[in-house]
Amino acid sequence: MVMVSTLWSRLVRVRVTVGYTAALVAVALALLALGPHIRDQVLRHASTNLHNLGEGRFGTLIGSAFVTETGPIYVWLPGLVALLALAELLWRSRRLVVAFVIGHVGATLLVAAGLAAALAAGLTSWSIVNVTDVGMSYGAVGVLGALTAAIPRRWRAAWTGWWLAAAFASAAVTAGDFTNVGHATALVLGMVVGTRFGHPAHWTTARYGLLAVAVAFGYMIMANTGVSIIATAALGTLGALSAYWIDRRRTVRRALTAATAPRPQTAS
Repeated sequence: MVMVSTLWSRLVRVRVTVGYTAALVAVALALLALGPHIRDQVLRHASTNLHNLGEGRFGTLIGSAFVTETGPIYVWLPGLVALLALAELLWRSRRLVVAFVIGHVGATLLVAAGLAAALAAGLTSWSIVNVTDVGMSYGAVGVLGALTAAIPRRWRAAWTGWWLAAAFASAAVTAGDFTNVGHATALVLGMVVGTRFGHPAHWTTARYGLLAVAVAFGYMIMANTGVSIIATAALGTLGALSAYWIDRRRTVRRALTAATAPRPQTAS
């Protein structure tokens, strides 16, 4: 009975993660059982492509987050669970939802606006209008970005430099794939939102373990080709080292300024 109570109390703390995971699994199993024809129809109707958004199907902005087409679900689901659970433990349930929704919906709308502008300018073909765009990756990357404000202060600059450089490197080397542009957009949105979340809960050994899995998952989302793996690793490392060096110089400069500043005179 005590074990059940303990397990229940832990699950309640990550209730959004558990609920969303259950929904993803249920949808994936249902589509598998219904067969490829029904699955293709669901993907078309749930997609946040320009065709659906242009016809006012804004429900796809929510529904698309529950339908995935990126490989077998058992491959990437553990990483997603680790990421969401960590964010929920650090930021609580409401803030997790805010970060996910802003990352997913915000990046989707901004990418759609960019595609519409490119289409109007003749910079892309009309085939882009009906491209399937579903999945949880924008929301997940938004949550990853929101974790930035929870990273310990001494590593935050390096973390920020790494992910920004890696995200934009991935978008640059796969210029024909707007999805990676969406990932970079969601990351920035998440970082901005995270600055409004206040103080996170304290870090523990288990949470650092979840962070390691979450980082691997986030990297898997952004670097999914041989070229992007090399580019993100190289530029991400350069970005992390540069940001860390700049942050250290600022810290030293502030310390020197404080040490040499004249002290107020006290009355004798």
